[in-house]
Amino acid sequence: MKTRYRRPLWILLLLALLLLVAHLALPYVVLNYLNGKLADMGDYRGHIEDVDLAWWRGAYRLNDLVIEKKNEQVQAPLFTTDAVDIGLSWKALWKDQALVGEITLEQPHLNFVDGEEKESSQTGDGVEWRDRLDELMPFTLNELKVVDGQVSFRNFQADPPVHVYASAINASLFNLTNTANQEQGRVARFEGTAQFFNQAPMEASAQFDPYTDWEDFQFSLRVTDVDLTKLNDFSNAYGSFDFAGGTGDLVIEAEAKDAQLDGYIKPLLRNVEVFNFEQDIENEDKGFFRGIWEAVVGGGEEVLQNQRKEQFATRVELNGSTKNADVSPFQAFVAILRNAFVEAFSARFERSLGEDK
Repeated sequence: MKTRYRRPLWILLLLALLLLVAHLALPYVVLNYLNGKLADMGDYRGHIEDVDLAWWRGAYRLNDLVIEKKNEQVQAPLFTTDAVDIGLSWKALWKDQALVGEITLEQPHLNFVDGEEKESSQTGDGVEWRDRLDELMPFTLNELKVVDGQVSFRNFQADPPVHVYASAINASLFNLTNTANQEQGRVARFEGTAQFFNQAPMEASAQFDPYTDWEDFQFSLRVTDVDLTKLNDFSNAYGSFDFAGGTGDLVIEAEAKDAQLDGYIKPLLRNVEVFNFEQDIENEDKGFFRGIWEAVVGGGEEVLQNQRKEQFATRVELNGSTKNADVSPFQAFVAILRNAFVEAFSARFERSLGEDK
């Protein structure tokens, strides 16, 4: 009788021991597996510091994830995040026998870099990220949530270096890996808020088909009450002028169908001051001719300005194709957007001043 009751007890103890060993060993197994997948991703590589498992809620947590370019000529990693929390839905598993999950990125930071050469630029091109995501997280992704994130545009080779950024990003990306639906068309949706240069409120939304390569999407962005002097590094590098004062709003609406881009970028500037004698002519670092150019830009703004309201508005059309043999579709979209942004703040001034003459 005693022997008969001892066997189940030993079996239970053995099972408990095996579960304990699995609980202690599995994080290292998962960590090694993920780091192996991240070590070679085309032009990029990644690393995770450690993994925590939470069995009771069907989740695991990746701590200190870094993705960077292999050639090390770029001075900022493409992506970093303090933690990636990945949770599976027990309800979907038991009810529908389906693996459905959600991902939360805690304090992620995404860096796009514009360099003189391809090797010193960074847009994320060179990796099929959808395939990598499917390898690392082989389940239907209902929602990707961003908590307190930041997106930066940098040019380290400009003098001074350019750093344009949106911080305090709180956003959600829904249905990222849904099965392609020919009738529904776009299936993924993005909604988010942020602060531009830590002070100007931003809101953005997008709809897109994750199974196309920037060929079919809708995108809108609005930012208000920007201190224009914070854009000086950017306008100096790409437009050869800077702001002495003023505030502005910016609205962007863009749509692509079959890789053909359509839309507009529209800035509204208030109390703008581009040309300042003490700042621009007497500043030895800028030089005389740079000061003259800023006087032209400032004069053009004065011609177009609503003198009563002390504000200036323009609209630059977005058009072109996101298909380009030399660059990725995303790079093509960024180039069109950047060129339109520069034109909105400089080229329109110059043309309008010439027309008035």
